[in-house]
Amino acid sequence: MTNGSEAYVHAPGEGRPIDLGSFAMTLKASAEDTGGIFSLLEAEEPPGFGPPLHIHHDAAEAFYVLEGEYVMFLEERAVTCPAGSFIFIPAGMRHGFKVGDVPSRKLNFYFPAAMVGYFDELSAAVVDGVADESLLDDVARRHKMEVVGPIPESYL
Repeated sequence: MTNGSEAYVHAPGEGRPIDLGSFAMTLKASAEDTGGIFSLLEAEEPPGFGPPLHIHHDAAEAFYVLEGEYVMFLEERAVTCPAGSFIFIPAGMRHGFKVGDVPSRKLNFYFPAAMVGYFDELSAAVVDGVADESLLDDVARRHKMEVVGPIPESYL
């Protein structure tokens, strides 16, 4: 931790892993690391994976697609986003995504720093690679996120 006052570097593959059963994340920057300015997670997700439609009430979210392809759902619009795509989602906007036909990897940014605790709580709820779906709404609420769509089978 740097408390946002010191420079630091994560080499490729470094960062704190978060095991979420059906997908994996690596924490690259937390609120403590950036003085609360942003948080950054790297996600590796299988084909067809996607979260339920949701809203972040306390943070904007941005994605940068490193490998593969994502279909982003932004309110009523669906946009195909191959590697190299950047997506910005303001706080309060309904959104979600689905991974295309190949395993894909992206960076998730939250401004200000948010959502690390959400993924940590989901990880703690994973038992034998499966999380209790009934916990999702409670975990989401604690992290100022509202689930507004059905939970896809591939999520938990």
